[in-house]
Amino acid sequence: MEIRIEKTTTPKEKPVDESKLGFGHVFTDHMFVMNYDAGQGWHDARIVPYGEISLSPASMCLHYGQEIFEGLKAYRTADGSVQLFRPDENFKRMNVSAERMVIPPIDEEFVLKALKQLVEMEKDWVPHSEGASLYIRPFIFAVDPYVGVKPADHYLFMIILSPSGAYYSTGLNPVKIYVEEKYVRAVRGGTGFAKTAANYAISLKGQDEAHNQDYEQVLWLDGVEQKYIEEVGSMNIFFVIDGEVITPELTGSVLPGITRKSAIEICRKKGFKVTERRITIEEVAKAYDEGKLDEVFGTGTAAVISPVGHLKWGSKIMEINNNQIGKISHMLYETLTGIQWGTLPDEFGWIVKV
Repeated sequence: MEIRIEKTTTPKEKPVDESKLGFGHVFTDHMFVMNYDAGQGWHDARIVPYGEISLSPASMCLHYGQEIFEGLKAYRTADGSVQLFRPDENFKRMNVSAERMVIPPIDEEFVLKALKQLVEMEKDWVPHSEGASLYIRPFIFAVDPYVGVKPADHYLFMIILSPSGAYYSTGLNPVKIYVEEKYVRAVRGGTGFAKTAANYAISLKGQDEAHNQDYEQVLWLDGVEQKYIEEVGSMNIFFVIDGEVITPELTGSVLPGITRKSAIEICRKKGFKVTERRITIEEVAKAYDEGKLDEVFGTGTAAVISPVGHLKWGSKIMEINNNQIGKISHMLYETLTGIQWGTLPDEFGWIVKV
């Protein structure tokens, strides 16, 4: 399939002060769009000027939530080149989400080619300042003008780009996390492993409750017994207990994070014992009381590594590592960002040059 190009005739003024970029507010000049129609498959791939799209008020995505998305970044290296971090993993995971949400699969090689072509066109939008990057949002949604519950026959696949500032503008500071005990995010057999809009809408109530208690993130427990730890609102979670790195196993209700996978591979390569298993909040609290809870940190595309300084479970408040970033958290952050921005060699073959 060829990719049709339509360049904008009214290019936007690029941000001058990259320290004020924030996240998800500014968008580049162009976007990638591709249609799916039953009987025809994916077709009409094109890069066009970024702009509004027209949808019927009866579009199925608006009523029944048949939508999936991904998130990744493009990074500018010291020599001015632009590179991606494990984009093949994003499109592979997108097809896993698509299968769960009964959305037609994409050709992973083709959409990676399309992404590289789009980023190449928009390379001047990739920030130059330390820690800043170009956020990439691929997504698919149902567009049938039909108010009925069934898999759609028509979809749009789109990729939009957003230059974003450094996540840690004031340094890599630990966050405060609240353990949610009333509401649940996902159950095995549901959509917890898929990157679909509904999962994030479901999590908003717990996030709001955390903010009301002056906590920045919510830690979700399993949806059946509400004792096994699953993940943070937008991150996977890790615990370092008596030197062992432990993270909840992928049981079908936890998102298989790409940063999570990368962190596990780095830790194992560096000789740390890493265990993927079910872990209860009681076990974490017991380790804390015994002085064995060395570190807690989250992993995700936006923050890369987010150290946890305080963990609140009911009335119990646990201060982790004196509210300081731990050695494993710091090592992972330095290693991952070093590979992503090209200041460290890519020993794993994760980088894709644009």
